[in-house]
Amino acid sequence: MEGDRHVKRIRWAVVGCGMLAQKQHIPNVAKSERMTLQVCCDLSDEALRLCRDEFGAREVVTDYRKAVARPDVDAICLATTEKLRLPVIEAAAEAGKPVYCEKPLARTLEEMYRIRDVVQRAGIPFCVGHNRRSAPAMLEAHALFRAHMENPKPCPWRFDREGAARPRLAEDGRAAISVRINDDWHSWKAWVFDKQQAPHGPMLFEMTHFTDICNWFLAAEPVEVTAIEQGMLNHGVLVRYGTGELASLLMCGNGTFGYPKELYEAFGNGGAVVVDHMLEIRTAGLEGAPAVKTFPMLHDRHPAIGTEGGLAGWLKKKQAACREAAAASDPSRIFTAEPDKGHAHALERFADQIEGRGPVVCGVEDAVTATRVAFAAIRSAAERRTIPLSEV
Repeated sequence: MEGDRHVKRIRWAVVGCGMLAQKQHIPNVAKSERMTLQVCCDLSDEALRLCRDEFGAREVVTDYRKAVARPDVDAICLATTEKLRLPVIEAAAEAGKPVYCEKPLARTLEEMYRIRDVVQRAGIPFCVGHNRRSAPAMLEAHALFRAHMENPKPCPWRFDREGAARPRLAEDGRAAISVRINDDWHSWKAWVFDKQQAPHGPMLFEMTHFTDICNWFLAAEPVEVTAIEQGMLNHGVLVRYGTGELASLLMCGNGTFGYPKELYEAFGNGGAVVVDHMLEIRTAGLEGAPAVKTFPMLHDRHPAIGTEGGLAGWLKKKQAACREAAAASDPSRIFTAEPDKGHAHALERFADQIEGRGPVVCGVEDAVTATRVAFAAIRSAAERRTIPLSEV
């Protein structure tokens, strides 16, 4: 019965209770009407105190084996660094428990393939934290774009200069996507610069988000990657797909939080779907699609400013926050009216998957493909050549 849908709560163990878990996964589980924050596991006593006292974790432990094996734990949220992913996934697989694993899936190709084998053999529900797939704006934009690519409607105002005399091209209709990422490296945590912790830098730990989105939107198999980089801050990546699609990604770490971080522009079959900072979708050439649609912001301290919403409203709110931060000598005050990047939705959708009520959110095969593209980009930039995916 519909009223009984969420009677049985999913009891989670969160393994790895650092900043990301404290900002997203732990409060999202604690606030959910269908989940219980059963156990938190970390080596830090301070992190465990926070989990217990502020978020209401029922139990805290320091040994992941004990957390995974507990009979009162139904699922594992794995938010450790990539150095401790495989052993936890192996323990969960042996216990037959679903795993939500933060991205990137692994630090090495060898570990990544071992994780895939473990998950496939066990047959456990598995989700990788490419959370942007679950952001409301991205879900809607993806649905619009795939519908247009799979069943395009003639655009009555499309300028067709040659008409019937127009030549036939094999690549007609093939899609392309452009992704621009604006980041500010002054905000990065110390482990980012530690080659033991993050040997490949943002070309791995950030890039997999965006290679995954490209693969998802284009619904095609990547076959080769060409990349250039300037140190660890600026990267350009071009991905070619087996059926002719292209993806281009520009990542700049010398940017600013005073401007939107992410812009996605997908084109194909005479149409365009653009997602700006997961706050606004713009379309053109798609029959029946709204020209502009805006999405709610999270943690808005300035509700009376930028009431029009969308990108224009966000910019006004951000400018107000920057002035406020400068006046208070407190840079943390710049964070307001953030886009919904899908963290909470990803867990809720994975709960649907676990319960057999929803599709796979981002399974191990999709995560492996996105990670292979990132590793191909790393190798391409280092060796200054195009890398076929067959090499990775």
